[in-house]
Amino acid sequence: MNRLVNIAGRKIGDGQKTFVIAEAGVNHNGDMAIARELIEIAADAGADAVKFQTFDVGELVTRAAPKARYQAANTKAEGSQYEMLQALRLPPDEHAKLRKHCEDKGVMFLSSPFDQGSLDFLVKFGVAAIKIPSGEITNHPLLAHAARSGLPLIVSTGMSTLAEVTSAVRVLDKSGCRDLVLLHCVSDYPAAPGEANLRAMDTMRREFGVPVGFSDHTTGIAVATAAVALGAAMIEKHFTVERPLEGPDHAASLKPAELKAMIAAIRNVEAALGDGVKRPQRSEAATADVARKSLVWAKDLPAGTRIDAGSVAIKRPGTGIPPTALDGVLGRVTAHAVCADALIKKDDLTCP
Repeated sequence: MNRLVNIAGRKIGDGQKTFVIAEAGVNHNGDMAIARELIEIAADAGADAVKFQTFDVGELVTRAAPKARYQAANTKAEGSQYEMLQALRLPPDEHAKLRKHCEDKGVMFLSSPFDQGSLDFLVKFGVAAIKIPSGEITNHPLLAHAARSGLPLIVSTGMSTLAEVTSAVRVLDKSGCRDLVLLHCVSDYPAAPGEANLRAMDTMRREFGVPVGFSDHTTGIAVATAAVALGAAMIEKHFTVERPLEGPDHAASLKPAELKAMIAAIRNVEAALGDGVKRPQRSEAATADVARKSLVWAKDLPAGTRIDAGSVAIKRPGTGIPPTALDGVLGRVTAHAVCADALIKKDDLTCP
């Protein structure tokens, strides 16, 4: 069993409830009223945490950097990535208001830093964990700086080879990281289910001995739910107040009702997984009585009749002597007269 990670009192890993991060990201579109609504939606859906993004645009991207394909498709085509992100930035002075709203609603506040200054801000701000986005996994200086914070780290691994993840984990270990969760991820928006490759979670779990989850960018809830069935310790999923809104991530995000349905499905899957011990459940007892079979008399027999195969039939209900005991009945003698179709009882039998 891999070691557990503790985030603000919540244990993450094998045998624990799946930690669900509702990814608000930049789906607030720079509007704090929408950001507050996203928190309320996440809390109502039963998420464990709601996560935003913290960045200094000038430190994150050059002024001439183009938009990603999905960003261009879901926003106005004109304009640079720099200009788009400026409009989506969460101002530092708004973080405290949003965290307080999270506290009031009973959901954890998290945010992903995209540059060292934003990381320092979040550490000083007092977040319970640092979430490193997939694009930073080769940014070893940022990884080392995050590890030195002493906070639990959640690291997404989209676009990565196993060798790149190994290199990142080595940097984290060397820099003092002791609490790490890795998230398998496919960084396409939306991602195709056929590319989800959920078995990569097992590979990383074996390779690194840490809790592994899934940051899901597919549409719908099926793939995230399947990831939990395969042992995901954590699920991260984008959500929005309304999918038609303009913005880079809305198209790959769940609507409020879908987020609630996903979390309900995750909890059902957790309950369904059970403890692995093969045994009948209490609810099956009544079914067993009518669905299983018993030994019954195949015909009327007088007392003193030696019982052979033709004397016994196997029929429902299952409340009598089970068919597994047939060999112990054959060759014995009837203790008294018996009637066809009656359940065979122990006091019907005598020794030969």
